Amino acid sequence: MRIFKMEPRHYFLLSTAAAVTTICLKTLAWSLTGSMGLLSDAMESFVNLAGATFALWMITIAKCPPDKHHPMGHSKAEYFSSGFEGILIFGAAGGIIYSAATRLLHPQPLEAMGLGLVLSVGSSLINLFVALAMRKAAVRYRSIALEGGSRHLMTDVWTSAGVVSGLVIVTLTGWLWLDAVVAILVGLHILSEGWRLIHGAADGLMDAALPETSVAVVEEVLLILPRRGARHTNLRTRQAGAVGYVYFNVLVPGHWTIVQAHALLDEVEAAICARLPDTHVFTHPEPLPQDPSLMGASQATSP
Repeated sequence: MRIFKMEPRHYFLLSTAAAVTTICLKTLAWSLTGSMGLLSDAMESFVNLAGATFALWMITIAKCPPDKHHPMGHSKAEYFSSGFEGILIFGAAGGIIYSAATRLLHPQPLEAMGLGLVLSVGSSLINLFVALAMRKAAVRYRSIALEGGSRHLMTDVWTSAGVVSGLVIVTLTGWLWLDAVVAILVGLHILSEGWRLIHGAADGLMDAALPETSVAVVEEVLLILPRRGARHTNLRTRQAGAVGYVYFNVLVPGHWTIVQAHALLDEVEAAICARLPDTHVFTHPEPLPQDPSLMGASQATSP
């Protein structure tokens, strides 16, 4: 029997379904209570829906094979998803803070708090489940789009927790102004999350290096070279969405044939790719500088 395997696009379909469900629950909770905190929570779910839809589109583009105009592939499309979601968060946060500030000046009584809180908690549990699933998938597929979606959903979970806590206090104390203050704090919190997403997307579009753990793996594999009488120089890495790129030169003894050098480069490239899936390795062989201590100065060649 064939076992269904979840792919990145499936997680965004799951996220889209969760966003639609939580929008309905949170909007109903807001309409029942009139709480600005619950309204801010519902607005963020609208951002989740738009972000998940756009991310699904970008994931599809990122999986397209290289073509004439994009010989290195389309993997960087994922960064547009993360940046777009960050911009949406900024817009939502601005609307939340503006509306909450208005309510702070003109507090209004809240109604049906019990049912509203139940609906809010239920929607948060849905987001928590999807966020944890996307976080695991982001690590497995090395996807910044999945990571961005997971971060945003977890922000929504913490947002809901803060809103619910604030509304419980409002119910117990009668401090109506606290509902607006909670909404403003929610807006400021998701502003910081939006900034992290935008910064991460910009960093990726500017060819940021691979994570330190991945670079350490590459350097560990390159320890093969000294044992074979060779060494490496000019190690460079970059991340493009889920795809990694590694570049370095391999210095080999001058008397080696091209067949010997090529065999060593193939071995090292295969070892790196085996430990870092979805990584492309580019190497360039060069002759080792001759050691003047082993020959006459007149026979020594410059590096």
